[in-house]
Amino acid sequence: GLVIDGRTLNIIFQRGLEEKFLQLTQHCRSVLCCRSTPLQKSMVVKLVRRQLKVMTLSIGDGANDVSMIQAADVGIGISGQEGMQAVMASDFAISRFKHLKKLLLVHGHWCYARLAKMVIYFFYKNVCYANLLFWYQFFCGFSGSTMIDYWQMIFFNLFFTSVPPLLFGVLDKDVSAETLLSLPELYKNGQ
Repeated sequence: GLVIDGRTLNIIFQRGLEEKFLQLTQHCRSVLCCRSTPLQKSMVVKLVRRQLKVMTLSIGDGANDVSMIQAADVGIGISGQEGMQAVMASDFAISRFKHLKKLLLVHGHWCYARLAKMVIYFFYKNVCYANLLFWYQFFCGFSGSTMIDYWQMIFFNLFFTSVPPLLFGVLDKDVSAETLLSLPELYKNGQ
């Protein structure tokens, strides 16, 4: 890991040493910026996103972390003694830092799996509907007549495309939370 303070970041950004800084950070599993200004924090996140073209995650607990949280792809705010500004600016809010593991490994895995299955479901639904219309046109000799009344089409889209995905999205849990916490490498299977 790399721990860097605000004075060092100031030297890096003023002297144009961003490239060397990024080369150094690529050899580290994590980089911690301490005693830095809110502007420096957001500049580091923007630099990493722009130069390395990777997804960034920022975690903060106070008002000084708001710009960093907003600059990242995913922002996590920790509610605590410093106030609620970081929570209000974040994508996800947790009450303690220890809940980060469960948020990423359990809820992240479930969300990833649900979204992947939902995309397949929507492709299936649209292919079925388009196939039905395509073959109906052969049946009616391409006369342009409508196969389905407009009200039936509205109800088809309402019930067939909204109710099953909602139930599936809320109730589907492919692996238990305990298993996901004990085997973090399961998160990579879907990718």
